[in-house]
Amino acid sequence: MKRNGIKVLVIVLVSGVLVGAGGPMGCDPISIFAQSPSETYAIRNARIVTVTGPVIEKGTVVISKGKIAAVGANVTVPQGATSIDATGLSVYPGMIDSGTELGLTEIGSVAGSVDTSEIGDNNANVHVDVALHPDGSHIAVTRVNGITTALSAPRGGLIAGQSALIDLEGWVPREMILKSPVAMHINWPGAQGQGFEFASFQQQRSVTEIRKEQDRQVENLKKILRDAKAYGDARDARSKDAGLPRQDVDLKLEALVPVVRGEMPVIVNANTERDIKNAIAFAEAHKVAEKLKARNIPVIVGPVLRMPNNEDDPYDAAFANAGLLSKAGVKIAFQTLQSAESRDLPYHAGMASAFGLPREEALKAVTIYPAEIFGVADRIGSIEQGKIANLIVTDGDPLEIRTQVKHLFINGHAVPLTSRHTELYEKYKARP
Repeated sequence: MKRNGIKVLVIVLVSGVLVGAGGPMGCDPISIFAQSPSETYAIRNARIVTVTGPVIEKGTVVISKGKIAAVGANVTVPQGATSIDATGLSVYPGMIDSGTELGLTEIGSVAGSVDTSEIGDNNANVHVDVALHPDGSHIAVTRVNGITTALSAPRGGLIAGQSALIDLEGWVPREMILKSPVAMHINWPGAQGQGFEFASFQQQRSVTEIRKEQDRQVENLKKILRDAKAYGDARDARSKDAGLPRQDVDLKLEALVPVVRGEMPVIVNANTERDIKNAIAFAEAHKVAEKLKARNIPVIVGPVLRMPNNEDDPYDAAFANAGLLSKAGVKIAFQTLQSAESRDLPYHAGMASAFGLPREEALKAVTIYPAEIFGVADRIGSIEQGKIANLIVTDGDPLEIRTQVKHLFINGHAVPLTSRHTELYEKYKARP
């Protein structure tokens, strides 16, 4: 949707639900791909779950030059291809975490390993894509569990900065970027929009004090956006009239010009019912499902594996939200939020499936639906000829905790199934 010229894709965390408003996040961003690997693979005799089409009970997927070259029941294997006999196994698209801090944090208690936020209210010029740490142990731990792509987002300030959609493999940040920027992230002023620690502190303050502070921050946010609009107008005027005085460059306002002109989507993070009403005029997401469907607003759910927010919430509040929204016809995706927990993405979807979300929708919510929301469904999210070969080969349903990933491909590259966890297991398994 557009509000005051701003193209808003609002994401609101409430009772484990993120509400997204607007269409796919395609705003002519920079797309950077690693060089396509030269390997050619043929995954044969596999059960192929394409997600967007019928399941192929016994077929072949051919990977060449980083993409899916062919898929079907009667596919000719190219000469020289590395053959993988997947009898008894299944091929799925790699899963997508729709909100995390992967690549930005390593050990939460060690400040030097955390690069998720900057100080100050306006950090619009922050770019996640230049801050990624490709060698972070969380990345390897996450991908060996079947997650191949993630939206890595900044956190701090009213305006946190710009997120990036990354593939979880690459030597340098540039090789990991699938799409950047994806959106500008704004933390709606409120107790939980600033994090759970801040929320606990807020509970010790009076309602009047909290609301006064929120109102002050809202006015500050409005002023920043007005300043960005004026800055952009002045910049354009000076480009047309060389006689006008020189304008100093302000990187923060410069980054917000595409936002106020509706050229870059905005993700607004909030939590409480009051904050949601103030941010996008909606209350609890599952209580306004019909309105969400009518306005074609996707919803990002998560984290699912958590306790209820309020003491009077049902025990399964976080588990059931996704099913309630899906039943109303709302498109959903899942996020984990935290870097260390991103590996648990399939179990968030699996738990939602156990509490009312159809299994097919749960799978789509970690594959094709986030790809559609972020405007990259022509590249990833399903097994189709011509798409990037982000694939996993498993011995069962990837949303089941007992399932093991047997083969992993990112950008057509066969990624070893090793991580800090597997290394420690091998090290200590024979210990007396």
